[in-house]
Amino acid sequence: MLNMKKQILLSLTFALALGGQAVAQTAKTYKNASAGNPISPCIFCADPTALVYDGRLYVYGSNDHQQYVANGKTGENSYGAIKSLVVFSTDDMVNWTFNGTIDVAKLCSSWGWRFADSWAPSATWRLNADGQPEFFLYFANGGGSVGVLRAASPVGPFRSPLSQPMIDGDTPGVKPCNWVFDPGVVIDDDGTGWIAFGGGDPNSQGTKLMPGNARIARLNSSMTGLDGAAVALPAPYMFEANELNMMDGRFVYTFNTSWSDRNDWSSYAGRGSFAAPSSCSMCYMVSSTPLDPASWQYRGEYVANPGSFGFGYGNNHTHLQKFGDKYYLFYHSSMLLQAMNTSDASGFRSLCVDEVTVKESAPSIGKLTMTRAGVAAIKNLNPYEQQQMETMSTSGGVNYEDFYNTASATTVSSLHNDASKNLQVKMAAGAWTMLRKVDFGSRGAQAFTLRAKGTGTLEVRLNTVSAKPAAVVEVSSSTLQEHTVSLDPAAFTGVRNLFLVCTASENMLVDEWRFTEYDASAVGSVPADAQPTAVYDLSGQRVVNGSGVRGGLVIEKVVDGSGRNAVGRKVIVR
Repeated sequence: MLNMKKQILLSLTFALALGGQAVAQTAKTYKNASAGNPISPCIFCADPTALVYDGRLYVYGSNDHQQYVANGKTGENSYGAIKSLVVFSTDDMVNWTFNGTIDVAKLCSSWGWRFADSWAPSATWRLNADGQPEFFLYFANGGGSVGVLRAASPVGPFRSPLSQPMIDGDTPGVKPCNWVFDPGVVIDDDGTGWIAFGGGDPNSQGTKLMPGNARIARLNSSMTGLDGAAVALPAPYMFEANELNMMDGRFVYTFNTSWSDRNDWSSYAGRGSFAAPSSCSMCYMVSSTPLDPASWQYRGEYVANPGSFGFGYGNNHTHLQKFGDKYYLFYHSSMLLQAMNTSDASGFRSLCVDEVTVKESAPSIGKLTMTRAGVAAIKNLNPYEQQQMETMSTSGGVNYEDFYNTASATTVSSLHNDASKNLQVKMAAGAWTMLRKVDFGSRGAQAFTLRAKGTGTLEVRLNTVSAKPAAVVEVSSSTLQEHTVSLDPAAFTGVRNLFLVCTASENMLVDEWRFTEYDASAVGSVPADAQPTAVYDLSGQRVVNGSGVRGGLVIEKVVDGSGRNAVGRKVIVR
């Protein structure tokens, strides 16, 4: 953790020479600085779900990158090595913190042979009987059952409250569902939990139009079992990707349609004026009485397959989430894989988000267009608060394997990045991260503090990754320590894009950072015998004979022999 006390900066050299050039070659990025999608520039993940807690949005997904690593970063995504879930969070919708992974295989080790994989999570939370927050993650245990995890925090530690799956083929009301997977969960206005699940090709009693695999059930009071039998949902062409939302007291069920032809659409009595949905598109239905199949009304398609927008054909899975006063649609696509322009791997997906128009009173979901631009920031990032190094909008040279959990009390998985508050980012020379909409305010920043270990150099750059360094931090420590440099406040004002660029590294791990805002009231007196060539206070004003400066930290402008040309700056503690 960063030291939150106001500090007087000690004899530190401001390592930027005026007119100096950025010398390190920066690593390539697969996500443009102006792009919002995908949300992660370096982690493959899919099948999104989300929840909002304490002003922050948490997004969970299938860990496609686990399969990517298991494949040696080649070949096709077969899903069989995906046995963990990823967690991201944000409060501004453009800068995303990677909170690590949830090792579901480890958590469900007591299941024995019953555990298979962890795909397509669905998340929710509530206050329990003691008034404490309680978080639930439901996941597809391969294609044959549904499991549940529980925690007291949105990033865990999660635990399996059961020694086996919560739902399987023998659960009342499930048969003859082909695939018991892809759960979607919601808590209604009365505090009761509900779960939808199922999928696959038409079952033994189904047709292409009505495959017969969609199910919905009420959850019991513990949220870890069913309260009664599951009921079939009459969802046309339903294939997978179940999710549930509540709007104005009504249930909204969303699902992914199949790849089959639509030749029998005219025989569907519930079609109304809606055209047949396109292949592998997302559609929705609405009901006020979810256990009554006849009550569900089909409302059409709200987003086509990612291939329709040029983002690679494949399956489709979305999550509709309200955050603040806006609705967002999370989905997956092949944007990151496309940007990598590789023929070595296929089928690895990335999480994306776009804003969507929703009318709660109808309820209705507007048609969505998938974009690389993504969504606008809903607030600026505050650099004067502690920020994790694993928070970024985009990056270059930072890979999934570079996120490390170094907490001594944590059992680290083979991927080294279980969900934790103790993640660090390993920065190689040329690696960098970027944050959007960083608001330094009008007073500016007088110091930058980096918590890191190892040996290396990190440059702070503004606006572009190739900009001249505005500050340089030298790191040399065997343990995580704070490294602080002073700044010219005039250079750190307003709203900027911030780049943290590693120009030299020897096993450098970075934990977190923060800026210190300029505070003129924290200045003391200047000794009467101090006679620098030219002195400027932290507001950038030149000081004559010490007049107007109340001491403390000042910036000395170093000039050449002529007394006219600036050749550098350094910090002096008065």
